[in-house]
Amino acid sequence: MTDKVTNWAGNITYATKELHRPHSLDALRALVAGSGRVRVLGSGHSFNEIAEPGADGVLLSLAGLPTEIEVDSVARTVRVGGGVRYAELARVVHEHGLALPNMASLPHISVAGSVATGTHGSGVANGSLAAPVREVELVTADGETVRIGREDARFGGAVTSLGALGVVTTLTLDLELAFEVEQHVFTELPLERLEFETVARAAYSVSLFTDWAAPGFRQVWLKRRTDQPLADFPWASPATEKLHPVPGMPAVNCTEQFGVPGPWHERLPHFRAEFTPSSGAELQSEYLLPRPYAMDALRALDAIRTVVAPVLQTCEVRTVAADEQWMSPSYGRETVALHFTWVEDAAAVLPVVRRVEEALEGMDARPHWGKVFTMPGEVLRARYPRLGDFRELVGALDPAGKFTNTFVRDFLHPLS
Repeated sequence: MTDKVTNWAGNITYATKELHRPHSLDALRALVAGSGRVRVLGSGHSFNEIAEPGADGVLLSLAGLPTEIEVDSVARTVRVGGGVRYAELARVVHEHGLALPNMASLPHISVAGSVATGTHGSGVANGSLAAPVREVELVTADGETVRIGREDARFGGAVTSLGALGVVTTLTLDLELAFEVEQHVFTELPLERLEFETVARAAYSVSLFTDWAAPGFRQVWLKRRTDQPLADFPWASPATEKLHPVPGMPAVNCTEQFGVPGPWHERLPHFRAEFTPSSGAELQSEYLLPRPYAMDALRALDAIRTVVAPVLQTCEVRTVAADEQWMSPSYGRETVALHFTWVEDAAAVLPVVRRVEEALEGMDARPHWGKVFTMPGEVLRARYPRLGDFRELVGALDPAGKFTNTFVRDFLHPLS
């Protein structure tokens, strides 16, 4: 292989000896069965080595497979191929008068990769992007296809699986009737006397943004479903111009603001689907904590803001409902998520990431699996009560560890 393969941000160059893009399911099965070690590269929107197969492994892209999006309007489900991205999926689903309950801020990420790493949108009643999944179909180490649905005892480990069980070729997701959303943006929400739970419940989806240059939040984005009441928001002032989550960046690529109603898939993300990022001049970290710790965590970050602010582009605070995926960062608890978009300078950022983790010590923080963190494996292992069940599932479906790379092995599934 002559060309380097990197992630979206360019901070990871994969050491793989080969990158394959099979164009049929049969070719994929043969490739998996004939390879010693395999990892799947989705949209490349991870910021660590979770997709790294190692120098002797095969990196696999599903982008060459036929696009599969099959909507069942009666059952309100969609069967979607492993290489499909949310922007593609959302358009087709909406054409059938249906909707996903939530979307991430960036619609350009792959569906399979997102649910495998615990990626989420926002809302106190909204689960992660894995929550609507009702069945997983994957190709296991021997090239055979396995289907695991909600009725299966293994399901809790099969969706947010970190790519450790096999190659996810299709997912079946629950849908609901299409709905409209209007987005209202406010500025300068004080941290002092903040009633976090009240603010988080002010709309279907709520995002708080700050650069930590000063206490409090520079922006609040409220995404209200038009079939739900419009709540008062007296704690901050309405924005007078369209805003980008990163201060100073042009808002032209952001979804419509000023309360203009629109389809769910054109408002729930922060960025327009037709805007395709050409590069990622950033690093990202995210920590998910039990929601009762929200104010303690925000005060802890405020206490180190002079350390954080110089290398920060923006920090977003959201909520996620509890789910039942064993390896999900929001497993078993109502969650607050603290997301950091850093500058593109790993040497400057990593010491600050460690300071953030120290500030959140004692709050049972779980990092997003696809982002930059420094927590050691022994700390993470203690924070996932179903880790033992996940290990057994990995051992049953992939006894030789074909899909278990260094990242997974070191943090979750130590193997000799």
